[in-house]
Amino acid sequence: MQRSLSIMVRNIALAAAAAGAILIVSQARAADGSLRVTIPSPAMMTPGSAPAPVMAALPYGSSYWQADEFGAGAQSEPTGPNTVRVKDLVDVEGVRENQLVGYGLVVGLNGTGDSLNASPFTRQSLIAMLERLGVNTRGATLRTKNVAAVMVTASLPPFSTQGTRIDVTVSAMGDATSLQGGTLLVTPLLGADGEVYSVAQGPVAVIGFAAEGAAAKVVRGVPTAGRISNGAIVEREIDFALGNVSMLRLSLRNPDLTTARRIAAAINNMMGAPTSEPVDPATIQLRVPANYTQNIVRLLTDIEQLRVQPDQPAKVVIDERSGIIVMGRDVRVSTVAVAQGNLTVTISEDPQVSQPAPFSDGSTVVVPRTSVSVQDDSHKQLALVREGVTLQELVDGLNALGIGPRDLIGILQAIKAAGALQAEIEVM
Repeated sequence: MQRSLSIMVRNIALAAAAAGAILIVSQARAADGSLRVTIPSPAMMTPGSAPAPVMAALPYGSSYWQADEFGAGAQSEPTGPNTVRVKDLVDVEGVRENQLVGYGLVVGLNGTGDSLNASPFTRQSLIAMLERLGVNTRGATLRTKNVAAVMVTASLPPFSTQGTRIDVTVSAMGDATSLQGGTLLVTPLLGADGEVYSVAQGPVAVIGFAAEGAAAKVVRGVPTAGRISNGAIVEREIDFALGNVSMLRLSLRNPDLTTARRIAAAINNMMGAPTSEPVDPATIQLRVPANYTQNIVRLLTDIEQLRVQPDQPAKVVIDERSGIIVMGRDVRVSTVAVAQGNLTVTISEDPQVSQPAPFSDGSTVVVPRTSVSVQDDSHKQLALVREGVTLQELVDGLNALGIGPRDLIGILQAIKAAGALQAEIEVM
């Protein structure tokens, strides 16, 4: 093997000399038994300067160079302004949040709580809470306005351990006008299975406020909802053995066949073996390689940093309530002529007062004066939108018609009905 390596080095030197380059080659046995070959890079040579060496290792039992300078190694990842990390495109199946909900009482309100007569659930909850604390109030008349019944919601992050804290949101249920200054009493938070996963308590922070007087009222924001940062303590963990799985499933946040195939190809390129394949537009199935069996976290970390160029369908999203139109970059239009005109009829009333002549027996009367104007936009003509135009050209052409978003919605729908719009229209 050493003899064959020496012959290879000599052949490289002869080839470089034949090309007019000066090649200085030295050999040294490394500690791991591989042969270290120092080859100067001709591109880095300048007259009167020493050659800059490039190190390459050729281990025994191998027939290829393990150096990027010689084109070996994995294929480089795509780069560019349109490439996105896989981390931002997919979710790992099983690694997700869980929703929690609970019912509780907020106390300490400055007369802005529920009316106990109008909110019977607040009254029942207050009586039950006092009984648990040893206070019997059944049959008594309660008139407090400093208590409000609330719903408490939270999201339990994946892999949350006992003792960690999470944020909670508090929302009033009754006729309370504000939760400002209130404190949430101990409230168990339940999961979908009815089990208690955390317990919330603490002062409620409210951003909005309300102020009113005898004849005026000002409300800013929503004072009947608030938030408690780190207000709940996790009491139960959700078991999920990520390190014991042999098959992973990646879920695309925006399902697409092309994007799923590109992600699977990037993973296979990194692994050097066909370990992943797209099952459907929203799912990629990945078999855990043997060298990652005991370290799934390292596998997911390596996959998340891969960069791919996501694909997206040509789509036009229309929100008719607000007049918002969003068009993707792949929207194309066939040759079509568009004309737009509105018939506007304006009627204005300008009544005038008619005074009688002096010393006459006439009376003052109101004489109606009505003016009617019609605008039909007859000066507007057909505008030609040519085939295969880009999104910018399409927008410029439609803007040249002098139309607003409301009319543009109707034009896009008419172009789609004519079969000239190669895109999907989604009306929100």
